[in-house]
Amino acid sequence: MNFPIKRKLSSQIQMGLKQFPVCAVLGSRQVGKTTLAKKLAQDSIENMELHYQQSIHLDLENPADLNRLTDPQIYLEKHQGKLIVIDEVQRRPDLFPLLRYLVDQGQYKFLLLGSSSSELIRHSSESLAGRMITIELPPFSLDEVLTDKKENLNQKKILERLWLRGGYPLSYLAQNEEQSYTWRGAFTQAYLDRDLPQLGVNIAAPMIRRFWQMIAHFHGQIWNASKVAQSMDISGPTCKRYLDLMEQSHILRILPSYSVNLKKRLIKAPKVYFLDSGLLHHALDLMSLEALMGHPGLGASWEGFAIEQIIRRAGVNSPHSRFYYYRTVGGAEVDLVEIRPDSAPILYEMKFSLSPKPGRGLRSAMDDLRPQEVYLVYPGTESYSFEKSISILSLFE
Repeated sequence: MNFPIKRKLSSQIQMGLKQFPVCAVLGSRQVGKTTLAKKLAQDSIENMELHYQQSIHLDLENPADLNRLTDPQIYLEKHQGKLIVIDEVQRRPDLFPLLRYLVDQGQYKFLLLGSSSSELIRHSSESLAGRMITIELPPFSLDEVLTDKKENLNQKKILERLWLRGGYPLSYLAQNEEQSYTWRGAFTQAYLDRDLPQLGVNIAAPMIRRFWQMIAHFHGQIWNASKVAQSMDISGPTCKRYLDLMEQSHILRILPSYSVNLKKRLIKAPKVYFLDSGLLHHALDLMSLEALMGHPGLGASWEGFAIEQIIRRAGVNSPHSRFYYYRTVGGAEVDLVEIRPDSAPILYEMKFSLSPKPGRGLRSAMDDLRPQEVYLVYPGTESYSFEKSISILSLFE
């Protein structure tokens, strides 16, 4: 399926293919990796940008393609000089040493697609160090969907649609809210019933769903591992492993606490967010914008959505940025702290209000951290200065 929305990472992936013999694109299932890879292969060949004439696509979930790789060296050597796209590559970790051997012979170019980053990164770091660049492809961002000229929607409607439905292409582009909600339900069921057990989550299906629901209600909150583990009747380390697997499969973002050398008692546990707001809303049984507006999790939903948009934008503009939250026992807090090399922190506080104002916790955090910039991120369409040290930030800027 061809999506009418241009992915911002297209140029970065093309540059990676120019500079490295292997480019790996990671992301969860159905995020658009295969569609993007096919389009990039076609565009690059047509423009003669990468100096190969043909491409082949192997999907390791397709039995026919797996059969072609019964003797992978013989098969791949026949396609020297082509762009070789291997989808779901983490299913064949035995290929990585062979890929290293082939690229060291020259005239090979591989585009690897994977949905389980921990396995792919581990095997690639062992075999392809210095030969591969890794790029993460998330669901659609607001910057991307605003480029869709086929949708006759104003900016506010586009933001509301992306926030409610999330950025998975088939969810965002569905004909109506019911179809989008149904798609997210099917995605969630496949992820819980098939993907997580394959990754090593070995508890009964009802318990997996209970864990999923608990994460949804912890969205934007401090993660209480002992409380969740006790409720699930599993050990703390097992609970942490399951959470880490969901993060590694590009479903969750675990935001660490910002620890600095201050004479303050800090909250050290991480905060947990669904990467995609649409999956969160499905887990909370929210199909419509009206239902979301009346839900007690409205503020946490906006917080996670806005944080994700800021982090994705910074990943393009400031690729060396690192992100945290900050909270002290005394009540100083801020939703997002951006740390750039050789620079004072940048603080972001998410406010679902058209007239946002800084709270006492943010002002205390400003006193603690002495930031270079402070932003209140709100759902309006215009950015403006609020005080000398604080600006109101629209996600459209």
